[in-house]
Amino acid sequence: MSSEAKADGRRPYKGSCHCGFIQYIIYLELPPLAPGAPQDEAKDKNSVRIYKCNCKPCHKMGLFHIRLPSPPDDFVLLSPLDSFKELGDYTCNKDIIHFPFCKKCGVRCFAIDWEGEVVEKEVDGEKKSVWVLKKPPEGEQPKTYLSINAHTIEAGQEGFDLREWHEKGWINYLDELDEKEEDRYDVPHRGGVY
Repeated sequence: MSSEAKADGRRPYKGSCHCGFIQYIIYLELPPLAPGAPQDEAKDKNSVRIYKCNCKPCHKMGLFHIRLPSPPDDFVLLSPLDSFKELGDYTCNKDIIHFPFCKKCGVRCFAIDWEGEVVEKEVDGEKKSVWVLKKPPEGEQPKTYLSINAHTIEAGQEGFDLREWHEKGWINYLDELDEKEEDRYDVPHRGGVY
């Protein structure tokens, strides 16, 4: 995994918590599916989904969601290798979704409901032990959840500018607070933020 884009258009982006204990790489192809396309269409077209929702946990934790098309292929946790032992954990949504956080700086880099494993993988030209998500059995779609907090991706990386996401209308705003309004790309729902 180098800093160059893969042949399929995915580019690696490094992220971390504030103190650097949590470190990860995601593979992301931009732009996402055209603005105005429903989130379900993004799932069907194997596109990254970028959104902010107005539900209480996401709003209070300041989450800015990136849902990767293929989490087992697109997410690598470099540190810590045993996230459920070494990170703090908060659960909600019937204790299904885990919101791990760094015990030192408190930052939440991702939300997850997925099993993982430690494997050897090439990272920046050398073999390293990393934590990855387990792939579902052949032919099965994963019925699990991984959302990266876009605020934790390192600024200044080539091809990555969060301002562009807003300016180009790539952010989908979801009404998860009370589910009364349709998803939209122009303005957040009540209780939400830009």
